[in-house]
Amino acid sequence: MTIQTYSVTTATGNAYVSTGNTAITSLTLCNYSVSNVVANLFVVPSGNSASSSNQMYALLPLSSGDTFQIYAAAEKLLLGPGDSVQINANANAVTAITSFTTI
Repeated sequence: MTIQTYSVTTATGNAYVSTGNTAITSLTLCNYSVSNVVANLFVVPSGNSASSSNQMYALLPLSSGDTFQIYAAAEKLLLGPGDSVQINANANAVTAITSFTTI
């Protein structure tokens, strides 16, 4: 299993890009600021862009100091080569931590 960290910004960016067939085993968003933040999360097929057609969470509220688990325990998100998880927020105050494994 591998862990990848990503600093979420106001610009939509790749929190994780699959380099083969992988399974996300854990994905958390942490608001480390003293202000409330909202985040948007997209699961984007290879070759596509983040849009409303692949948005998983819209305006997800993250209270100050809050951590939100998107995938944990027995849940998995299976991705093929080039598929990605992309995230943005209304402030540069969120960390995304992804744990994944090759399948």
